[in-house]
Amino acid sequence: MAVTFSELHTAEGLKALEAHLAGKTYISGDEISKDDIKVFAAVPTKPGAEFPNAARWYDTIAAATAARFPGKAAGVSASSASAASAPAAEAMDVDDDDLDLFGDETEEDKAAAAARVAAKPAKKKESGKSSVLMDIKPWDDETDMKKLEESVRSVQMEGLTWGASKLVAVGYGIKKLQIMMTIIDDLVSVDTLVEEVLQEPPHNEYIQSCDIVAFNKI
Repeated sequence: MAVTFSELHTAEGLKALEAHLAGKTYISGDEISKDDIKVFAAVPTKPGAEFPNAARWYDTIAAATAARFPGKAAGVSASSASAASAPAAEAMDVDDDDLDLFGDETEEDKAAAAARVAAKPAKKKESGKSSVLMDIKPWDDETDMKKLEESVRSVQMEGLTWGASKLVAVGYGIKKLQIMMTIIDDLVSVDTLVEEVLQEPPHNEYIQSCDIVAFNKI
């Protein structure tokens, strides 16, 4: 059976609440409910000593709401007139399925939170870079070193940038190509570049071998 309280800002209204709470801890049932919150919103201050049941109930609900909402209040004033308290109580009148002030997080809440996390763009990991100095040797002194370098520089792949180069005398009229390159570590494998690209056709027409002279992280 529905219970109606009115004028809870007055002594007459509190008398009705006092009588209702005789022998009871909560407005309805054996645990705090939406009814307690609605009535609590309509009581402007803690009832005086002449209303012991209402005062005890007020302290109980105040403690429960403080535990649920631990943030420090800045201080807000509201009219205690019945016309002002009625909208406050009405504002609390929402369906139990839509608002559970004291319940645990539902599966729907968890799923929504997970969806929000999944929707956030993943932070892109910045890959490291390395500077590599390579010696590339021709077959003999008759190898066209200009074409050898052109063959080397024709190798293009994501994360590979060729740099400065020079010819260095080896002996017996043979020169080697010494060339710099910058690589993005996650994209370019030097071993793969040498063994599966530079020392394979068509580049091995000019290239006899490749040696890593220096390998430095940038």
